[in-house]
Amino acid sequence: MIETRAQQDGLPHTLIAPNVIDGQAHAPASNAFERKSPANRGDLVCLAPSSSREEVFRACEAAKRAGATWSRVPAPERARVIGRLARLLTDEKERLARFISREVGKPLREARGSVQEAIDTAEFFQSEGRRLYGQTVPSELPAKELFTYRRPIGVVALITAGNFPIAVPSWKIIPALLTGNTLVWKPSDDAPGTAALFFELLRRAGVPAGVANIVHGGGAGAAGEFLIEAVDAGQVDKVSFTGSTAVGRRIGEVCGRRLQVPSLELGGKNPLVVLADADLELAVEGAVWAAYGTAGQRCTSAGNLIVDRRVMPAFRERFVRRASSLKIGNPLDPEIDYGPFINERFLEQWIEQRATGLEGGARLLLDGRRIAAGEEPAHFSGDAALGLYATPRLFDNVRIDMRVAQEECFGPTINLIEVDGLEEAIAAANGTPYGLSSAVYTRDAHAMLRFKEEIRAGMTSINNSTTGAEAHLPFGGNGWSGNGTRESGIWVLDAYTRWQAVNVDLSGKLQKAQIDLADPESSETPGLASALSAIP
Repeated sequence: MIETRAQQDGLPHTLIAPNVIDGQAHAPASNAFERKSPANRGDLVCLAPSSSREEVFRACEAAKRAGATWSRVPAPERARVIGRLARLLTDEKERLARFISREVGKPLREARGSVQEAIDTAEFFQSEGRRLYGQTVPSELPAKELFTYRRPIGVVALITAGNFPIAVPSWKIIPALLTGNTLVWKPSDDAPGTAALFFELLRRAGVPAGVANIVHGGGAGAAGEFLIEAVDAGQVDKVSFTGSTAVGRRIGEVCGRRLQVPSLELGGKNPLVVLADADLELAVEGAVWAAYGTAGQRCTSAGNLIVDRRVMPAFRERFVRRASSLKIGNPLDPEIDYGPFINERFLEQWIEQRATGLEGGARLLLDGRRIAAGEEPAHFSGDAALGLYATPRLFDNVRIDMRVAQEECFGPTINLIEVDGLEEAIAAANGTPYGLSSAVYTRDAHAMLRFKEEIRAGMTSINNSTTGAEAHLPFGGNGWSGNGTRESGIWVLDAYTRWQAVNVDLSGKLQKAQIDLADPESSETPGLASALSAIP
């Protein structure tokens, strides 16, 4: 189903990403949108269709029809499909990683890790196909059996972001399919090509026509909005969304009207705390990675560096020295620390953040700027004229109540906040409305315990970065970072299944549970008397 088109000037071929509805590919025509590489704006990576409302609704209808059959496929058999997907992802890992680097600017080693995360997810959930357990529950009445079962929810709408264009979709698609749901996926318009390649692997793995459908396009006023309209129209039974808090609120409102619980993985302003007893070299290494890895374009990127005043001078000096030496450039260069912005929108918001910080009273220690042609820093390996590159930014003299410390910003930027001891550190770490990820660096076991217990984030690292995830660990946040739902691990199964309680009465008569049990005249219950009378 994947087609390509040759480009001039020796550039790689342009991928043509179709919508796929009920197994039929629909290539973009006059309604196509372009995705260009953020590392080289002259490289047209992908053409994809801007889906209409009618196309999105047709995809939902196809998914609903396919659900009648797919939900009855035994779970271990659905798991075999997921196992085949794991093997295909493994075979195609390098090709996928290089395409991700080209399409969204992720450094190649990170892109490989992103594909590996999808492989890990598929391998983990293949085994869960034999562990979709319910329970046998003892009844309070004789000759009666009680059971619980996991049942699929139905049609799942998936809307994913572009910063992890294969890992995050795998977190949603794989458990949704494993548990017997069908789906309509609206990938990020920053990564339609990666989505098309991943979707082709789903087809090759044996996912039947209509069980998985893909529709491309933008968000507001486009495919993403149309897919949420399908919730109100009764065409969608569950939404799983990764993106901004503002859009997550809107999705939550629509789903609430239908009494649905969406899965919302939203933004973050993640704190990284460095206490006075911390290993400063380790803390600096972790903080630089948390702040500037992926050019700061992770929902788990550190936003506020909260440092004890007793070690702030030493930490500040080491952090500035390390951040100043970061290598920026072509994502295929194995020596770089980070590559370009994913899109112009993130770059523009990051540029605006500079003024926000200065107006609030913050001081720039590293004045991060867009890299212009002729002004490239040392160790730069990209094309500044054609790429969306920027140097790292570091604000000092920041207080937790400043706007720059409260607002998420996707880009290579972080704030230094000085505190006096553990109490102030925890208060500052909990001082934003977000609650996604967090980290603390300390050698004190008691401080570790207090931080774990008192931080309001959904994820916490001890002596490690705020970023990173594993396929068998729950991922998600609280507050403005999400609605308490989780991705990954066995916990995500609750997001894609509904519990059914079943009672089987074999007594041959109507038993009324608590009504029959309520006998104030006798210390014996009817159930006990019946059981005793049956004993010879």
